[in-house]
Amino acid sequence: MTTDIRHIVFDIGKVLIHYDPHLPFSRLIPDETERNWFFANVCTHDWNIEQDRGRTWAEAEALLIEQHPAREEHIRAFRKYWHEMVPHAYDDSVAIMEGLIAEGRDVTMLTNFASDTFREAQARFPFLNLPRGVTVSGDVGLIKPDIAIYETHTKSFGLDPAATIFIDDATVNVEGAKAYGWNAVLFSGPEKLRSDLTAYGLKV
Repeated sequence: MTTDIRHIVFDIGKVLIHYDPHLPFSRLIPDETERNWFFANVCTHDWNIEQDRGRTWAEAEALLIEQHPAREEHIRAFRKYWHEMVPHAYDDSVAIMEGLIAEGRDVTMLTNFASDTFREAQARFPFLNLPRGVTVSGDVGLIKPDIAIYETHTKSFGLDPAATIFIDDATVNVEGAKAYGWNAVLFSGPEKLRSDLTAYGLKV
């Protein structure tokens, strides 16, 4: 590829840090069938993504508790034990990002993340403060793969879309970035990421 990449944009969850809501809930709801039912019917992905869009946890909890009053303790546990859902960083991915920053590359981050939990993550994982900046979905009221969030990030950080590459673990978000005009690669592990970035002329 001959594309001149000047801007590298990282997703965070499942690219730089691990995320798995089953970690605390395997203790709170030991029965796997019941736990899967809970995530499919109560604290669903669609419910959680609205906190990424900016809805407060108080509003989110109240909504579900009204619908599932017997599940109040487990509903409140989602935010209460959120820290257990993000137990560690992906050191190899972080090393790639830090290496790009160290050689003077323009690195930013674009993430679907609730505002408060992102600040908690920044405090726990200091490397999240190293890039030039971040667009947090919960702060701007937009979520990937909405084209508007890529546009917002581009304008906020003065990026040239054709000279930008985005790294995300979700195919739908990668396709959204491409639809906006960015280059984008699907993250499946650090070695593949190194290969993909090298193909775009970035030495990592």
